[in-house]
Amino acid sequence: MNAIIKLESAGVCYKKRESFFKSKQTWAIRNLSLEVKKGETLGVLGRNGAGKSTLLRVLSGILDLDEGKIQRNAMSASLLTLNLGFLPNLNGRDNALLSGMLLGKTKTEMQRLLDEIVDFSEIGDAIDDPVRTYSTGMRARLSFATALKADPEVVLIDELLGVGDRSFQRKSSEAMKEKISSDKTVVLVSHNDALIREVCDRLIWIEGGIIRAEGSVDNVREKYLESFK
Repeated sequence: MNAIIKLESAGVCYKKRESFFKSKQTWAIRNLSLEVKKGETLGVLGRNGAGKSTLLRVLSGILDLDEGKIQRNAMSASLLTLNLGFLPNLNGRDNALLSGMLLGKTKTEMQRLLDEIVDFSEIGDAIDDPVRTYSTGMRARLSFATALKADPEVVLIDELLGVGDRSFQRKSSEAMKEKISSDKTVVLVSHNDALIREVCDRLIWIEGGIIRAEGSVDNVREKYLESFK
């Protein structure tokens, strides 16, 4: 099975200023090599702060590497996120159009998808209001709906569905499961053990910005759970 995304000795460094003259470097991921295979669902395990979200942002192209290299053989890779970085003075419609185009769609394609985006996000006539007037939940729903409907070749999912009522959360979870069960390539970060076992073909466990284990779901899951004892 061909690699659709390949990382070699990848590293991302954050600099934290400690004083006017001094800053401290922290590596979110380092010396990380990974192949994401076409059509697979790859699960990512790890504690908070392990580097999982940084990895997804690298795979999506949101973050550049500070060392190593990345090879992408996909036309588009999108992070299903609750924050697409909307422009506050534009209305929801224009923000959805622009965000979808940044995710690889044409303007015409996004215009055709707008009704579906409005319907899924449940924001109704507010789609024509400036995003600065939106609640946090409305922004999150529109952001998620836009990324979902842009339908990229590679879907990157962070564990993020803590917004909206239970009905919206259920709908979003089902939509994600549909993506996972299709022929899409999926990278999934989740603490949901049942979901991991249900949908993933393979797992990696990240700790301290490096891969501690990689392989079958049962094998990697067992090693990860053992680390808590």
